[in-house]
Amino acid sequence: MSTESSETAAPAVDRVEQAERFLALHQGPEPLLIPNAWDAGSAKLLVALGFSAVATTSSGFAASLGRLDGHTMDDESLANAAVIVKAAGAVPVSADLENGFADEPSKVRITLLNALGVGLSGCSIEDYTGRADDPIYDLKLAAERIEAAASIAHRGPVRMVLTGRAENFLHGRPDLADTIARLQAYQEAGADVLYAPGLTSLDDIASVVTSVDRPVNVLALPQGPTVAELAGAGVRRISVGGAFAFAAYGAMIEAARELQEQGTYGYWARSEIGRSAVKEFFAG
Repeated sequence: MSTESSETAAPAVDRVEQAERFLALHQGPEPLLIPNAWDAGSAKLLVALGFSAVATTSSGFAASLGRLDGHTMDDESLANAAVIVKAAGAVPVSADLENGFADEPSKVRITLLNALGVGLSGCSIEDYTGRADDPIYDLKLAAERIEAAASIAHRGPVRMVLTGRAENFLHGRPDLADTIARLQAYQEAGADVLYAPGLTSLDDIASVVTSVDRPVNVLALPQGPTVAELAGAGVRRISVGGAFAFAAYGAMIEAARELQEQGTYGYWARSEIGRSAVKEFFAG
């Protein structure tokens, strides 16, 4: 006796087309706004709100495990990326793979091979070593690491969009000339998108844009330029890092403190936006 499911199965996602579409989104009339999700629920909500692509966040995911950024393992991060890919459905996902979870280019290749199997449309590799006493890789090694990542990301049939990240401005090295030289080297090594998180000066950002021949991603920061200003400077992609995750944690802390210190429940009114969205978008 045969049975039929009461639910219609989701259509299979064409990963080749998805990755191609993700790359094309960097050439649109406006910058690609790519918010960073940290779990299935946040990914589903961002997709439901109409974003064309989603990224993961290493800091937001680490916080969900009760850890600081940089304290997750490669298998944990890739498992989280797989959850977000599934939740996002047909919307492309790019993963924050930190430093590739390895120093050696050969091991970065292994990380990219595993990332391909997760169904990602893109990923980023940074030049931060994770060591406070020596935070940034030597430029030659950093470029070799990007080249190793590109050798896997671009070998097909799914051509992942590889982002090369120069981390100087996040780790006490606000050297614009060196940052640009690094991004140029990562471009030559095969990066499809270039990213120097921590830049807030519009002039500095414009210098980066005009110094490279690849789309530039900028991290949205409160002291930085607006989306319109970044668009005017030629920025092609804007991400938020862990900001949305920490905004959610901030709202929870405010609610908890209200309960502890005032004994009142005003947080119920503030939670209505989230409750309504969950009811609307998670029903399927």
